Amino acid sequence: MKLVILAVGKMRDRHLGAACDDYLERTRRHLPIDVVEVEDDAALLRRLANVTGEIVAMEVNGEAWDTAKLTSFISDGMLHGQRTVTFLIGGSDGLPAAAVAKARRKLSLSAMTLPHRLARVVLCEQLYRALSIIKGEPYNR
Repeated sequence: MKLVILAVGKMRDRHLGAACDDYLERTRRHLPIDVVEVEDDAALLRRLANVTGEIVAMEVNGEAWDTAKLTSFISDGMLHGQRTVTFLIGGSDGLPAAAVAKARRKLSLSAMTLPHRLARVVLCEQLYRALSIIKGEPYNR
């Protein structure tokens, strides 16, 4: 299985970028993961036209999963041969409605509003945490 984070905007803060890169490198020890940055909503929608596999929209009004639920989702995808899971992160105004409509699932990282760049770091960390649980590594403790 491959994970993709499709995000509007570039990671401009070097500290957040370094944290995200660290979790991405850790995740790559278990599964391929790519981050695709697009300039704006229009570019996101153009990219989405070619996306195959499961699409998960990161939405403030989405389902509030705990780590165990995310771990189960990733594990089930691996077990059942899911090829790609793409997580969508919008810009400062969130995701366009057309992008959310293409998503099979809508997931919220928090009931609080997070800046989109921080949301990317949190998502990267949680994906790594889920994989460390699946692989039985001690990171989760």
